[in-house]
Amino acid sequence: MLGQSKLWIGFNYACVAIALGMLSLSLLLMPVDLSTKGYVGMGILFLSGSLITLVKTLQEVRINEQFSSKVERAKQEKLLSEYVAQE
Repeated sequence: MLGQSKLWIGFNYACVAIALGMLSLSLLLMPVDLSTKGYVGMGILFLSGSLITLVKTLQEVRINEQFSSKVERAKQEKLLSEYVAQE
């Protein structure tokens, strides 16, 4: 966990659940025919899935950048320690 408290994570889950509930309720109460509701509902589901995928991808990119940065720092420290040991 990247320093996030359980309360903050729970708050985010609650916000997503409430937003999804409000969207679902508004979709059900929308005064349009069933095919339009289905089309809008599929759009909501696709958008939600795309957002989850985007967040996961961005997190993986950040983690990979941190890892490669650590590897580069370790290489530099090794080169510096070898250079200092030669003198």
